[in-house]
Parts: sequence; C-alpha cells; structure tokens
Amino acid sequence: MRYLYLLLALIFVTSCTTGQGQKTLKTGFYRVVLGAQDNEEIPFIFEANSDGTLTIFNADERINVDEIRYVNDSIYIKTPVFQSYFAGVFDGDNLSGKYINKTRKRITSFNATYDNDLRFLTEATAEFDVSGVWETVFSKGERGEYIAKAIFKQDGKKVTGTFRTTTGDYRYLEGIIDADTLKISTYDGAHAFLFKAIVNDSVMQGQFYSGNHWKEPFVAKRNSEFELPEIDELTYLNDGYETLDFSFLDENGTMISLSDQRFKDKVVLVQIMGTWCPNCLDSSVFYAQFHNENKNKGFEVVALTVEFKKTEEEAFKNIKRLRNRIGMTYPILLAQYGSGSKSEMQKKLPALNHIISYPTTIFIDKFGEVRRIDTGFNGPGTGEKYTDYTTEFETFVSGLLAE
Repeated sequence: MRYLYLLLALIFVTSCTTGQGQKTLKTGFYRVVLGAQDNEEIPFIFEANSDGTLTIFNADERINVDEIRYVNDSIYIKTPVFQSYFAGVFDGDNLSGKYINKTRKRITSFNATYDNDLRFLTEATAEFDVSGVWETVFSKGERGEYIAKAIFKQDGKKVTGTFRTTTGDYRYLEGIIDADTLKISTYDGAHAFLFKAIVNDSVMQGQFYSGNHWKEPFVAKRNSEFELPEIDELTYLNDGYETLDFSFLDENGTMISLSDQRFKDKVVLVQIMGTWCPNCLDSSVFYAQFHNENKNKGFEVVALTVEFKKTEEEAFKNIKRLRNRIGMTYPILLAQYGSGSKSEMQKKLPALNHIISYPTTIFIDKFGEVRRIDTGFNGPGTGEKYTDYTTEFETFVSGLLAE
C-alpha cells in the first residue's frame, strides 16, 4: 500500500494541469458517492467551475478546491488544508476511483456522476419533521459511550444541522427525510460521515458511519431543554500549577517558549491542535482573524500542533500548508509527531489534568495565570451556538486585555 501512496503522490506532483485535447471536468454538478460499511453510501455534491476549480457543498458550507491535476484519462483532486485526495479515471463525463486519506492511511472507493445535484435520491414524502433539539447517545451501553446534542432544521424533505458533542461537533450535515428514515451526510476534506436513522415524532435510532472504516449506533429523543456540559468545565490545571511551561520548535527551527519576551505582559491564547483536525481548522480560522485584529492590543496566540507524520520534515510541511491556506500569523509549534495520542501530549503539559480533545484552548492573562480552559470548539456548523461562543469569547478576551 505504501508504494501506491508514493506512486499517486508522484503523479500528482509531476503531472501537468491540462494539455491540448486533455479530458477535463465538465462545468456543472457532480454527485460523489464514497463507500461505507453495510453497503451504505456517503454522498456529497461538488460543482466544477468554469475557472478550473471546484466547490464542495455541505449545507451552508462551501469548500473551494484549486489543486486539480489531469493525466491522460485520469484526474487527481487534492482537498485544501488536509492531506487527502481523489485519484480517479473518466468514464465519459463520470468518474470512478479511489479516495486516499494520507494522514490516516485509508483508501475508499468512489464514483462521481455528472449532471446530478441530488445528494440523496428519493421520491418518498417525509412522514415526520425532525426540526429541533434531540438528546443523543452514541454507542449506548458500550465502553465508548458518549452524549451529543443534535440540532436539526427541516424544510420539506431537506434536513440540515449537526451533532454537538462535549468536545466539538460533526460540522455541516445535509440530507433528507425519506418516508420515516433520516439520511444526512458531509464531506469536509478530512472526514466523510453518514448518519442514518429510523424516526418518529419523539425518537430516532440509527447508525453513524465514518468512511468505510467505522460505524456505531446512536439513539436520540426530543428534548428541547437538553444541554451539554460547558466546554470550560472538562479540562483544568492540576493542584500546584497556575500556568503552563513549554518549549517547542517552530517551522524555522526556532525554539519558542511561553516564557519568551514576546509573550510577557500579554494575554496569550494557547491552542492545542492538529493540522488534520476539522474542528481545529474551524478554531484556527476564527483565532487567526481575531489575532490579526487584536495583536496590536497586547493579544498573542501560540499553537501547539500534534501531527501523525513520521518525520519532523513532513509534519512541518503540513504546518506550512495550513498557515498559508488560512493566513495564520502566530507561531505554530510542533509539539508531537508520529502519533495523535492525547495521553502522550498531556505528558508534555503536566500542568493539565488531561487532554481529551483537539482543539483545547487555554486562556492566559497578562500576569501569566491560566484563567480558563476550553475543551473542543463549536464551529460555524452549529449555527447559533457558534455565534454565541464567538461573542462570549470576544467579551472574555477583551476583559482580560482591559485588566
């Protein structure tokens, strides 16, 4: 399998974008289907644009893709930020081939049908309306059990929304009610998700599929009053600690420490993250913008990234790719590579009781004391929750800056 990765990567890097008479994507919509367990399919839609780029659609999310290569009758589409790509061949106007997630070393079959913008194919009328809040449990009764808050909006058969967990969210989900069956999916460049459930007025029961490598059951019941634990209640400092202490390298080979002069007498946000993590991407986009707007007011951000790559060189390539894509101007330090282990990362930051999520965000005041730790991030796919969080974040940090 390693040789397949190398061959596909070599073709992607060395091939020309287009040539005379070269087969290319036709302008218009494509319905893409990724294989999952139980013979299920994970669908999403993209549009091939007249400028040679394409756009992936997930509810209100738009992902613009500009790294597309053609070789004879083959096409290679690399998703932005994340280390994933599609390697396919043309069959008329359609495509088929493999989706390769390099970070997790996973390969999934895919096919794409031209001139089709229907995410899910159905003629059945919706028998129920799932709009509202659903108290959800994944893997109930099993060792990996966890809770979530589902928030859905329904318009006719079309359903949008997400599942929020204690550590983040499943981002922008889109789908339908097919008679009494909920089908919602997303593809964000790193993950392909399908949630399928039988529903009635007050209960739903189904399966969650992640690519072709994972599935788990979930049950949910209507509960408009249900709330998850607050994100600042899950991670905290161990007894005897008031702040953090760390030193890690940036992509220029410079050792950067929290005790450096650049952070002295400033409000500092420490972001524990990974370049492969969609929730981390959501937080990075928000933090990068807020940092650019407030860095002249005594506000700093430093990211500690955890990478799956086996070498420092490969890990720093991922860091550079993320920085360039979203315009992060603050330091991104390589805290760990070769593994995403949270327990190993926690050993590097012994002041923390544990790390249970990427991202984890630590707020440090001008005097060097930790004032708050947020576990996870409620991204824009959560709608009102994201708006509430960003508003509260700005108020809290402004208060620290004013001290």
